[in-house]
Formats: sequence, structure tokens, C-alpha cells
Amino acid sequence: MAYANIALTRDGAVARLTLNRPDRRNALTHAMMLELEEAFATIRGDESCRALVLRGAGGHFCAGGDLDAMADMPPKPGNGSVDPLVPAYRQFGDALLTLNTLPQPTIAIVEGSAVGGGFGMACCCDVVILHESARFGMPEPKVGFIPSQIIPFVVRRLGEGPARDLAVTGRVVDAVEAKHLGLGSHLCTGTADINRTLKAVLDDILRLEPQAVATVKRLVLSCATTRDAAVLDDAAESLVGLLRRPQAGEGIKAFKAKTAPSWAKG
Repeated sequence: MAYANIALTRDGAVARLTLNRPDRRNALTHAMMLELEEAFATIRGDESCRALVLRGAGGHFCAGGDLDAMADMPPKPGNGSVDPLVPAYRQFGDALLTLNTLPQPTIAIVEGSAVGGGFGMACCCDVVILHESARFGMPEPKVGFIPSQIIPFVVRRLGEGPARDLAVTGRVVDAVEAKHLGLGSHLCTGTADINRTLKAVLDDILRLEPQAVATVKRLVLSCATTRDAAVLDDAAESLVGLLRRPQAGEGIKAFKAKTAPSWAKG
């Protein structure tokens, strides 16, 4: 599908989604948010897709909301009806929820600016590869508004303490501090380093049986909102269900024989 503000391509079993407004440091407009939600939904429904790589064009990940678009405010309705901008901005939260809960592993490659919405998208990915130029933050209060839809994802990724610090100071952290805070798993010094790291991460992912990795990801995410006992019940049922599939028998046999199962690529 052709998009105006993003590019979605396939490299075998790997989907690559590029935020593609490099002249604006990939800042978000409502049209771009709608495209992202649609693209994430497309990936969710594609059983042949085994991983998503999310990246920004032009050396920046995403500079948050496009200030020019946000400044162009229509008048508030005078009849007491719901402000039409509320559901428009709430929609980005739905896009983030879809990204956060994709069954496929997700990898963000973050270069340059990743503030506001860009920060939120990175926090919704399973693996974050940091270029040394990466910068994260929630500076919106400096200009009089807030990063509304990213808040729960930032808090869960960093913890309440670091999130409160960034929220009330508006400061921007560099790649080294972001890794220290647990946002990024890998810190890279250049394009070649990023490419090597990405290949290694994808090699690991593509050795995993897809339904098993989707299930364990779902269980990990459920720990934030579900009682431990319920998670453990779900995990036990999921384990038995997976063990009864032929893939488990194949995987155990291959492991014992020191060979690769049919789903392992690379």
C-alpha cells in the first residue's frame, strides 16, 4: 500500500516501516498518525511477517508532533459539543496500543530526535537500537502543552521515577543515559554498527518459533495490568497448548539432534 508520510516494505519475513517526512524530522501530523495505525494493523494481520523494524528517514527518528500543524487550531465548538480535536489526538493512542501489542517482535532504530510521539513509539518496541546521536524527552510543556498519548508507555518502559523526572523538567536525555534508563538495549556508533547489531537481533528472532514468541510477548505485556495468579494460569494453559502443537515436537527433536527446525532462518 502506498502512503504519503511513511513507507512500509518487506524484506522476506521482516517488515520495515520508515517514518518518511525527513524535511520535518519526521514530525507527526494527524494524517501520518492515521497511516501509522493502518500500517500497524496491516502488520498485525500478516502471519507471514515475523518482525517489524521501525526507523526514521533522514537521520532522525521522530521529532514529536508537527508544531505548524498543531498551531493551526480550528475554533472550539460553541454549542457544548465535544471538541473534535479530542478524538483526533486520542487516535494516536490507539496507534501506540496497536504497536505495543503487535504479536511480532518489534525493533526501533533510533537516530537523532525521538521526543514526544517519537519517544512513545520507541517505548512501545521490544528492542531499541540506539545510535549515539539519539535524544529522548518530553519537552512539550516548554511550549505550553503535553505529550498526552505516550505517557503510559513511557512510565511502563522507564518506571515512574525516571518518567516523573523527564515530565517535570522537560529535559532531553542522550543515548548513553537512555541506555542506562533501560530504554535501549544496544548503543551504536555508526551505520555499520547499527547494521551489524540489527542483523544479530533479527538472527536471534528468526530462530524462534513465531507462535511461541508471540505468546511469551503477550504474557510479558500482561504482567503490567493483570494479577500474577491470572498471568500464571494463562501461562500454564499457553505452555500446554504450545507443547501439543507439532512445532514443539519438531523443535525438541531438532534441539537434541543439534539441527535447525523448519522455522529457523539464517
